[in-house]
Amino acid sequence: MKNFKYIINGNVYNVVINRIEDVVADVEVNGTTYKVEMNKPAKKHVITINRPVQGIESSIMRPRFSITESALYSPLPGTILDIFCEVGDSVKKGQKLLILEAMKMENIINADKDGVIKDVKVSKGNSVLEGAVLVVIG
Repeated sequence: MKNFKYIINGNVYNVVINRIEDVVADVEVNGTTYKVEMNKPAKKHVITINRPVQGIESSIMRPRFSITESALYSPLPGTILDIFCEVGDSVKKGQKLLILEAMKMENIINADKDGVIKDVKVSKGNSVLEGAVLVVIG
């Protein structure tokens, strides 16, 4: 839900966008609800974090790794269905490392760089939260 305040020709409009599905938005203007049809679907914003972001506090505290190491984080809460790597394995960027089931969909987690598996933080069947460290590549 997003709130906006517009002043048009001296008139104040309090606009609340309650929900957007495909090309239809449920919008409330000064307490009156409208269904607004758009000419194209709303853009979906996806944010990918490949490493810890310094200076931003969140509810998930991410561990720090050395400059030569990087961690792969869970993009969504889910369950680990399968693991295709072990500590000491050499991996190439894009190589399938594990499968995460989230929202009834299988998500393949690939290596983000060439390297050696330094640590596998999860086991098959584990439930993980969004932002949990899955694998460390050095």
